[in-house]
Amino acid sequence: MSFFQKLKAGLSKTKEGMLKNLDGLFGGHKIEEEFYEELEEILIMSDVGASVSDKIVSQLRAKVKETGCRDTDEAKELLKEIIVRLMQGGEELNLSTQPSVILVIGVNGVGKTTTIGKMAHDLTQKGKKVLLGAADTFRAAAIDQLQIWADRAGVDMVKHTEGADPAAVVFDTITAGKARHADVIICDTAGRLHNKKNLMDELSKITRVIGREAPGCATEFLLVLDATTGQNALNQAKEFKNAAGLTGIVLTKLDGTARGGVVIAIKEELGVPIKYIGVGEGIDDLQPFNAQEFVDALFEKDQGGVEA
Repeated sequence: MSFFQKLKAGLSKTKEGMLKNLDGLFGGHKIEEEFYEELEEILIMSDVGASVSDKIVSQLRAKVKETGCRDTDEAKELLKEIIVRLMQGGEELNLSTQPSVILVIGVNGVGKTTTIGKMAHDLTQKGKKVLLGAADTFRAAAIDQLQIWADRAGVDMVKHTEGADPAAVVFDTITAGKARHADVIICDTAGRLHNKKNLMDELSKITRVIGREAPGCATEFLLVLDATTGQNALNQAKEFKNAAGLTGIVLTKLDGTARGGVVIAIKEELGVPIKYIGVGEGIDDLQPFNAQEFVDALFEKDQGGVEA
């Protein structure tokens, strides 16, 4: 199964509600005020969010007027183009230096450690030499879990003991990465709640270590979010962005939620691009985000109740 097929299957819960309602709207309405009001309601109910939904509908109004569109099928294509444009830009990881550093943050339970393992696998498959750093030292299980994923991905890992200084782990990982000529260094961090000042202070300390030990290196600060939490994920991301200066989002568990519309809102609301999305448990089920593929998968109808 291709990733596009996995993406369509993974978005099935979101499509059940959103696409069904959109099909009813575009199939049975003239393009007039009631049409726009209902479209905005559908988008909001799909966790796109009120402000982004309003922006999408406003842009569609303008496009329909500009093009003289009267056909609902054509209007749906205009809607897809608008959504793609909102989400596009900045999806590529900045891995322009050797080494490049990726710091992965997020609260417990979002799939952060699993995401790191899958990301390491993806980069390794693309010919990158990857080194992991187990800087989540608050839980011994986190170190063990990351080691399992390092083994699965076939990459090395730097670790200390439980309770060690996370910044020291990052320091040693960067030092080892330079010595081993790693292309990409990926560091895990403890699950941080956005309202825990001491943990955010620790994150700032880690950031300073990266700046000091890897000056001039391309650096990504990726926040892992659980798509099943919908708009709550967005609120969480806003707090992390204020504290950590995010460069990208990784959205996990899209296959387990009807709230996949939040993907549409993230870049517009945060000004932070989506870098990866996850639609399953397999090591290949985390893939670089592609806005056009996402929208195509979201809007493509199933045939006979089976994912095409």
